[in-house]
Amino acid sequence: MFLLFAGPNIALILLFIYYPLIANIRYSLLNWRLGSDTATFIGLDNYVRFFTSDTGVEVWRITGIFTVATVVGSMVLGLALALVLNQKLPGRTAVRTAVFSPYVLSGVGVGLVWSFIFDPNLGVLGHVFRYFGRNSPQWFLDADLALVMVIIVYIWKNLGYCAVIFLAGLQAIPQELIEASNIDRAGPIRRFVKVVLPLLSPTMFFILITSILSSMQAFDVLRIMTPDGHGTNTILFEVYLQSFGAYQRAGYSAAISVVLFLVLFIITAVQIRFVEKKVHYA
Repeated sequence: MFLLFAGPNIALILLFIYYPLIANIRYSLLNWRLGSDTATFIGLDNYVRFFTSDTGVEVWRITGIFTVATVVGSMVLGLALALVLNQKLPGRTAVRTAVFSPYVLSGVGVGLVWSFIFDPNLGVLGHVFRYFGRNSPQWFLDADLALVMVIIVYIWKNLGYCAVIFLAGLQAIPQELIEASNIDRAGPIRRFVKVVLPLLSPTMFFILITSILSSMQAFDVLRIMTPDGHGTNTILFEVYLQSFGAYQRAGYSAAISVVLFLVLFIITAVQIRFVEKKVHYA
């Protein structure tokens, strides 16, 4: 009976998750160009190249900046927005829907719209800068500005997700605890720090894990807004560029993707092992 119900799911998981993972590890040990009929076994040379090359160091720098900025920005702004939406304000249901909408939009569509907004000549931001007598920054030509640009867009896209999850956490806080803090004459800041934040720790922990995993696997927005990865080649984007870009180094790309898998696995394990100890579930 167990095999009858669980067997098809187990077979699909083995076929579409574990088999590609194992095959990718095997490809990472080869010197293989995409589409080539031959491949040469080179051991760990692809991994050594990634960790020792200047390109690999740059990929780690960009990935770190992008991940930290998007995770912190989304969580801080999402919590602030959730605190506002938790108030009894007119039209808050419509606002909640509008806030969450960008999260479910296609990343390709979001990237195209924001590419037009950031366009120095035709975009809305260009008109705003010229209205104040300033020239629009060259968002797409400057590597640092390109990274700032995609960070802004990614925070905007994921802000609604963080806000809605935080809002659910806020509404789950027992009102008697809030009333007790009011009786004890705790001010808004002290009540937020001493009562609300500790009770929100399970929600924050969940958002932290999911946001880090999401940011480190960001691709669609980056690919649409910066097709050549100029200043925005995070580790997953680098996998695409090395495999399907001009290089077509499938073995090297596979090695980078294995490193990404291990990094995500370690980050999740460390958070569950150590960060979860700070979480108050009751």
